[in-house]
Amino acid sequence: MFITVMFGAGCRELVNPWCSLVTLTAHLRQRAQVPPGTTIALLAEDGHLVSLVEGLEEGASPAPSMGSPLLQERATYVLVQIISKWGPRLSLVVMLKEGEGGAPTRYESLLEKLDDWCPELAEELRWLSGLPAMGDGRRRRMGTRHGHQEQGPPSRPRRVGSLPPRTR
Repeated sequence: MFITVMFGAGCRELVNPWCSLVTLTAHLRQRAQVPPGTTIALLAEDGHLVSLVEGLEEGASPAPSMGSPLLQERATYVLVQIISKWGPRLSLVVMLKEGEGGAPTRYESLLEKLDDWCPELAEELRWLSGLPAMGDGRRRRMGTRHGHQEQGPPSRPRRVGSLPPRTR
């Protein structure tokens, strides 16, 4: 099993998620040169936001949480930074209770020029962050995996494109 993670200036990293979530997250942080303490997630081609802090917070089960059940085999993901006023430890809680108690959580792509690569995913991150739409105003609410659906206004569905194919 493997996935492709995109970040930086068009960098693609082939990753085997058949490991602990701690190992997967540490590897992605190192490869993308993400500062320690930064909360990261993966944004799938279909717009689902896959949290990498799930199972890592205090009080989680003692068994190591695996990355593989959260991710779709051979899928491509964009590395995303989660910016919460509550800090990295509570990002998942704030994500699930978006907007509660103050400023909403912001999501920033760690792939440069996401608007050029895939405008639909850039629009998804703007919507998750509570920012106004840049495009035609239509969007499809795609949510997150494992029942952690983001709450948002109803909207009209539209076809979502995929990330560009790998070129050599």
